[in-house]
Amino acid sequence: VKCVKPSAAKPWRRVVPSPDPISNVEAETIRGLIERGVIVIASGGGGIPVISDEAGGFTGVEAVIDKDLAGQRLASAVGADVLMILTDVPAAIINYGKPNAQALGTVRLAEMEQYQREGHFAPGSMGPKVEACLRHVRATGHKAIITSL
Repeated sequence: VKCVKPSAAKPWRRVVPSPDPISNVEAETIRGLIERGVIVIASGGGGIPVISDEAGGFTGVEAVIDKDLAGQRLASAVGADVLMILTDVPAAIINYGKPNAQALGTVRLAEMEQYQREGHFAPGSMGPKVEACLRHVRATGHKAIITSL
């Protein structure tokens, strides 16, 4: 059975599960390429969702993997010094759409966690980007950046 819901952009859109990514199947291969000096572009669009099957292989599943959270999982798996999430705005913004909107520059982990708890970052928009950055900083102690090119 296909599930559809109303959407602001279109009258109706098909929805599928969006599980939190657990790992990246190609992480070891990607790490090996990085160690050999190859510039790797990976995890675009979040990747192809799979689950392990009984035969030790993988089976595709009907889902959408969030690209920001998948990028964080990969960055942590390969030991990236920086997680950089590129988007169409120059920074994460608190009080978005309000007269007191403020683009964030350098912030500390605790400060960003507080902004997240206060609900400043919308799910399906800036929310996953911020969550990915928070996870990266917590897991590695390294920096994370949200910006545009």
